[in-house]
Amino acid sequence: MARIRVVVVDDSALVRSLLTEIINRQPDMQCVGAASDPLVAREMIRELNPDVITLDVEMPRMDGLEFLSRLMRLRPMPVVMVSTLTEQGADITLRALEMGAVDYVAKPRIGITSGLNELAGDIVDKIRIAAAAHVRRLGPAPAAAGASTQAAPAATEAPRAPLPRLATTEKIICIGASTGGTEAIREVLTPLPADSPAIVITQHMPPGFTTSFAARLDSLCKIRVSEARDGQRILPGHAYIAPGGHHLRIDRSGSNYVAVVEDTEPVNRHRPSVEVLFKSAARVLGPNALGIMLTGMGADGALAMREMKDAGSYNYVQDEASCVVFGMPRMAIQAGAAHEVLPLKQIAPALLTRLASNPALVRHRI
Repeated sequence: MARIRVVVVDDSALVRSLLTEIINRQPDMQCVGAASDPLVAREMIRELNPDVITLDVEMPRMDGLEFLSRLMRLRPMPVVMVSTLTEQGADITLRALEMGAVDYVAKPRIGITSGLNELAGDIVDKIRIAAAAHVRRLGPAPAAAGASTQAAPAATEAPRAPLPRLATTEKIICIGASTGGTEAIREVLTPLPADSPAIVITQHMPPGFTTSFAARLDSLCKIRVSEARDGQRILPGHAYIAPGGHHLRIDRSGSNYVAVVEDTEPVNRHRPSVEVLFKSAARVLGPNALGIMLTGMGADGALAMREMKDAGSYNYVQDEASCVVFGMPRMAIQAGAAHEVLPLKQIAPALLTRLASNPALVRHRI
């Protein structure tokens, strides 16, 4: 079987050496080149035609985002970003995912040698996933979080919903995603109106990244989006994202639904785990749940989504053609968890049509 051919692009000679060694230890992959900056990488890509690129963000002569933008417009190919575990690194990584990067590795700021070696398994797994991912040519991206809005008149901005009051008949939308999920979640959330049912989300993401992810979505959506906090009420018009490194599940407190955030053991090797969220939805919400499984590697959440269906949930699963990685959706379909399998762009319209056409799904204020 042909090995995965990788080009490493990083201005640090140490990082290039470490990544090359990690890659070459694998029987199914080979580092065919290592470039110190994007201009060297450009020629190397033309000559070597690699299957996957690992790309640093901060580099001389051309930063990683500018290079990625050009690459995804002119010669789309699988890219795994290498970014630092900082707030700025998280913001840049999310922009890279918007541009078409398949995944990212969050390298430590200190202890690079030991840190990257500890992450070796994660790094090569992400390279394998990237090699098999569906990569698309870069199209127009949404405005970046924190970007100036002076050019847009205030009258065109979508109004935010006032704080709603929760009734026990509320529906709650439960979303699970992994590789490719940041952009898939954005695609689902941005069409939703300010008074949509509450949304709870588990996206496989490390600590430090979900804060930026939530802020990014909050700037783009009509609903309010934030990281979930332990014990907070789950309210319509709001979306709650599992914090990196913590599980999110749903519970009841009297007539209210509340978020439970905990750092218990990983499930299916993940924390946060979709399995944890979906199992709680099956147990606590029953027919008040609407489930959505989006792009991602592996099987996390598939069996729990079937439990949701058996408990009365109505479930949507993203189709193969629109997935970056058709792993979790495939396993959910095989588990018999899906009511509808849809292209990503059709999930939000189908959800809104179902909510509008079924009076039993419309929430009642109290």
